[in-house]
Amino acid sequence: MATIYDLKPCFQALLRPLSDALVRGGLSANDVTLGALLLSAAHGAWLALMPGSAWPLLLLPVTLFLRMAFNAIDGMMAKEHGLASPAGAVLNELSDVIADAALYLPFALIPGLNPMLAVLVVVAGIIAEMAGALGPLIKAPRRYDGPLGKSDRAFAFGLLAVLIGVGVAPGLWSTLYLAAMLLLSALTVLNRARAIVADAKGRPA
Repeated sequence: MATIYDLKPCFQALLRPLSDALVRGGLSANDVTLGALLLSAAHGAWLALMPGSAWPLLLLPVTLFLRMAFNAIDGMMAKEHGLASPAGAVLNELSDVIADAALYLPFALIPGLNPMLAVLVVVAGIIAEMAGALGPLIKAPRRYDGPLGKSDRAFAFGLLAVLIGVGVAPGLWSTLYLAAMLLLSALTVLNRARAIVADAKGRPA
């Protein structure tokens, strides 16, 4: 199923000069990964401390875009410049789910938004990422299937943040919105699990 992740090659092509420059400057892929995590944690803390303020919500898409750029850059630095390492692979997977939690759990504090659904969407997203990462455990590829992968989830939360930030009061629409995200996240877990099993079964003995 197509997702925003499918645009990654085009995004990487735009960022490749910056990736090359960072390597020449002596930075490692892990440095960029940590930078993305710190940026996410800082914005999540801002949102948690000011859940009723418009600015943390309106600027969330900017942080999400920068995080996406950092994630693309650290991958290119690792793969194209020989900077990949087991520690980096572990850091990459862990930082993604930690950053998701830091950025999205504060939505449960926004007045009028359904807190239980907000938390469940975050938990479902973490499970989806864990499901995708299970592939290498059984010698199958890491899966990024949708319909609500990491990039799609970022877009969905970013749109929700902007709508609330510009003054659209949470209510029935936001509850249905989060419920739809939860359903799509569950389908993502199912699709990734099925794809990994199929990949493993189709692997030559």
